[in-house]
Amino acid sequence: MKQATGELNMTVVVVIAVGVLAAFFYTTLWPQLKGSYIASSKCNDAVCDPKTLRDGKVTCNYYKNGEIQGKSFECVWKG
Repeated sequence: MKQATGELNMTVVVVIAVGVLAAFFYTTLWPQLKGSYIASSKCNDAVCDPKTLRDGKVTCNYYKNGEIQGKSFECVWKG
């Protein structure tokens, strides 16, 4: 009976540890990963002006039918 109780306690400890790690991932790491992905895909779809290169960043815009859509934003210059 003691051995079964010990295994149950370890199961509870593992379940709590997994819950804590999952909460940490979804509250801390996931927003950073998602933000990085959105920024990267946003810059991949934009048209950037290499003349505005400053501190490794350039000014970019979205264009639709030859007109700028929305505000300008900065992206890392990839050459």
